Amino acid sequence: MELSENPFIVAFKVPANETEEERVHRARAFQDAQRVSRQIDENLQETKRNLDRRKRAIRILLLGIPIHMDLPTFMTDFQLAFTPHQFQKERDLWKTIIQLNLISSVRTLLNILNDVDSNVQSLLTPPRTPGSHPNSSYSNKLRRIHLGLSPLLSLENDLNRMFFATGGSSHEICVPAGSRWKSKLGFRDSASVHQDSKLTNAQNAIKNNLIQLLEASKDDIDSLWRDADVQRALEEREVDLRDTPGFFLDDVERIASASYCPTDSDIVRARVRTDGVEEHHLVAESSKLKGNEFFITDVSGARSSRHSWIPFFDDSHAILFLAPLVFNQMLEEDPRVNRLEDSLLLWKEVCSNVLLANCNIIIFFNKMDILRRILESGVEVRKFVPSYGNAPNEVESVTKYFKDRFKTYHKKLSPKPRSFISHETSAIVSRLEDLLGD
Repeated sequence: MELSENPFIVAFKVPANETEEERVHRARAFQDAQRVSRQIDENLQETKRNLDRRKRAIRILLLGIPIHMDLPTFMTDFQLAFTPHQFQKERDLWKTIIQLNLISSVRTLLNILNDVDSNVQSLLTPPRTPGSHPNSSYSNKLRRIHLGLSPLLSLENDLNRMFFATGGSSHEICVPAGSRWKSKLGFRDSASVHQDSKLTNAQNAIKNNLIQLLEASKDDIDSLWRDADVQRALEEREVDLRDTPGFFLDDVERIASASYCPTDSDIVRARVRTDGVEEHHLVAESSKLKGNEFFITDVSGARSSRHSWIPFFDDSHAILFLAPLVFNQMLEEDPRVNRLEDSLLLWKEVCSNVLLANCNIIIFFNKMDILRRILESGVEVRKFVPSYGNAPNEVESVTKYFKDRFKTYHKKLSPKPRSFISHETSAIVSRLEDLLGD
């Protein structure tokens, strides 16, 4: 093509009989085109630098059942191990999350009491005539507590709706992937430079009201939780709230205090669920891996999301597979399916996938503390996993049984031989640095 025919040249060629106004307009258009061109070049260079940086980084894919170990909880473990200074900056925002977790447990407890048999249900239902209930003084006590907690439950609903767009029938804190939920609570980091993370007066007011109202309600919450008849009702229903994520009812006195500051343990136990695929970028501060970059991708373990995993498989150095050994719970999306059995099915799919043939898979048999507590309470594995049979209902035997099942499928289904790497843990943070430093 002739130079004179180049459309990028022709557009700015000096026309014959050009007026001064036309010359100024052409010059400005040329400058704008140069600016856009430079911006495109800079963007291309930045993209190249990011790709090069990503190639040098450690890329980790997080898989597992999300209800037990979702991305924020795992990222908390990771930050504790590798970015403690960054973690300290986020501590204040977790105070609100933990307080909401506490109130959510209170709501769950009240809902359970309202759903139990008529004898217990009447404890929270006014008797038709004074004294008609065999224990009307106790009934009045629980009704008073329930009524006294109503403002707190209402405020929780408002706060969830304001910060997380949740509320109504669901009071679980659930955030869409990429929503930068931390900035909504006032935290500002390098990723939110172009985002207004300053709380409004109304948002600050509702957070302060939450603190004050929670402190005023702590005696009622503690009284409700520790009541012998309430505990008996939970036992009859075989409900152990201590097994649920975000449980803090044993720490009411401390967490409901206005001076409360979350501990590392509190934050690791806190519950925030994410929906969708999300990637986090961290630069390690710890001495062993200082300066190393990590890209951690959580693709969500929900059944409805698994079709979207494939694009992330060939870009990962390692998979961290989380298999909590909690055998007596069912899936939220399908109450007929045991969580641990579903985790095993997912494990089979991962092991057999040819795209992951060269990928190291590290499995964490997590929640060992919860497994021990479940077994000590007398819950029998065979009632939930019939194939377990009459084997001893003890931690060592149960752990070996499930570990052998995962190991067998790993060996049988892997496209090529690879080591079976597993760890039994209650907290992942204690093993991360050793594993990733090898």
